[in-house]
Amino acid sequence: MGKTVAVVGGGCAGVLATSEMLRCTGDRVVLIEPDEPGGGLAYGSARPWHLLNSRAGAMSAHPDDPGHFTRWASCAPDDFRPRTEYGRYLRSVFDTAAREHGDRLDVVRHRATGLTGNGVRTEAGLVRADHVVVATGNPAPAQPAARPDHPDYVPDPWRQGVLEAIPSDVPVLLVGAGLTAVDVALTLTADGHRDAPITAVSRRGQLPLTHTAVAAPPASPPLDECHTLRDVVRRVRSEAARAGDWRAVVDGMRPLLDRLWVAFTPDEQEAFLRHLARPWECHRHRMAPAVGARLAALREEGRFEVRAGGIRSMTAPPAGGLLVELEAGVQWFGAVVNCAGPGRLPAAAGSFVAGLIEAGDARVGPHGLGLDMDAAGRLLAADGRPRGNRWLIGPLRRGARWETTAVPEIRSQARQLAQSIATAQPAQFASLPSDLPSEAAISSSRFGHKLTV
Repeated sequence: MGKTVAVVGGGCAGVLATSEMLRCTGDRVVLIEPDEPGGGLAYGSARPWHLLNSRAGAMSAHPDDPGHFTRWASCAPDDFRPRTEYGRYLRSVFDTAAREHGDRLDVVRHRATGLTGNGVRTEAGLVRADHVVVATGNPAPAQPAARPDHPDYVPDPWRQGVLEAIPSDVPVLLVGAGLTAVDVALTLTADGHRDAPITAVSRRGQLPLTHTAVAAPPASPPLDECHTLRDVVRRVRSEAARAGDWRAVVDGMRPLLDRLWVAFTPDEQEAFLRHLARPWECHRHRMAPAVGARLAALREEGRFEVRAGGIRSMTAPPAGGLLVELEAGVQWFGAVVNCAGPGRLPAAAGSFVAGLIEAGDARVGPHGLGLDMDAAGRLLAADGRPRGNRWLIGPLRRGARWETTAVPEIRSQARQLAQSIATAQPAQFASLPSDLPSEAAISSSRFGHKLTV
């Protein structure tokens, strides 16, 4: 008799995990998701003008069929498609899996509330399962300048209708300058009627950089002489300068990032997060060319600006809006929109993940970026030991790994988990995936030949 696998979360990671389990194993899968599978934050709340920040050719749901999405969308591999369309694609992937393997698939349309020794607790009762895959997506956004009690502060720009409710004649402050801020700026200016300016503020004042229309072939830098984080940074910079287009080197680093991250010492990881993470993200997670052109036009017209620095204070005058003290002085804004990225755990944990941590079924991972796991992807409990039948996929691997939020990595994780669960026996631990080094290999090779591709 096959096993039963419960997948908690029906966004991108949950759909890819469910699809791979059904396609690659004979096991029964129970997807626990209160909303429609395939939506999630990234695709379920997007507007038509929000484009993917990856080329269509990289976005297939299936590791063994890289052209699946481009055929489905009838587009070229270099196209940047709407995120709403990709949400429909994920729902199509799920619907196809349900149609072809429906006798082995159940969907529980209730919220998961915790884990037990034999399954998952939900609002409607217990879902019995031999294995559980936690696929609940990113932690909640950080709130670096929160005024949750004020009507002109928007803590979550993805809540339906909150951006459309902002008057077009008041200046707006965006807290953060990443891809969420880009999306918000596009939404606020989409109807062409906004006259008041939009200001984005972040510590470094850096927007994401822009893709070229046609991708340069990835160029992996040689790292055999690198022994520290500083060595890696120097090598990447020199190779980027030599390559002509730095994007080729940044993209060539992608297959190496998880191994590099694991090989860094905790102090090196912390130094990367403090000094290099934001510049790296600006180069790594780039805007589609059309989006970059639109932002450049808004800046040229004086309708959008980006400032470096922090928010020193925020007060509420009687007449409404918010008085914000920035580096350059105090300025009034009719609305302040939080556009910060994911927060740190445990503070930013959703109710399900917070419950796992509180119950000792999971522990906060390195640097609070996600949950902790072993090299095979098994969730680590509070005592630091894996539970052989509990697995982690997607953004909550951040910290234990680095490159774990984009579709190519998540679909590979889904395939690896399907293979590990298919071969796992009760009370036995799955073997390490072949593409990650053992602890011995990490300590002996550091950034040597084992890290090249």
